[in-house]
Amino acid sequence: MPARYRERLLESCAGRLIVTIEFDSCLLVYPLPEWEKIEEKLVALPSMNKQARTLQRRMMGHATECEIDSQGRIRLPTILQEQAGLDKKVVMIGQGKKFEIWDEATWQDNQNAWLDEIKNDEAGLHSSLESLSL
Repeated sequence: MPARYRERLLESCAGRLIVTIEFDSCLLVYPLPEWEKIEEKLVALPSMNKQARTLQRRMMGHATECEIDSQGRIRLPTILQEQAGLDKKVVMIGQGKKFEIWDEATWQDNQNAWLDEIKNDEAGLHSSLESLSL
């Protein structure tokens, strides 16, 4: 866990994190209180909806509690490492209230693909992004 986040995570969730898989071949890491909010939303999805069930199965079914150790590390279960295709080098990306853990090569490939998509997208920005001011 990057040093700049450790103290805040130890204060906000006593170092208790939930790690789960995502659809884009990465792992999501949530502080326990944030995960509880996500889990409530997942549980509230309609159980008769196939996409909702798939999302619930992937995210809740693979959710694993991990703790930050005294060296600031978290131990990722082998099944999660395999699901995300993690090899020796990984990249951790801050995403507001969560982190993403990527295999370094996969992250690099995706970054280039995402930039190409934006450059080649003739439809322009999605309407929900048009009013975003950065």
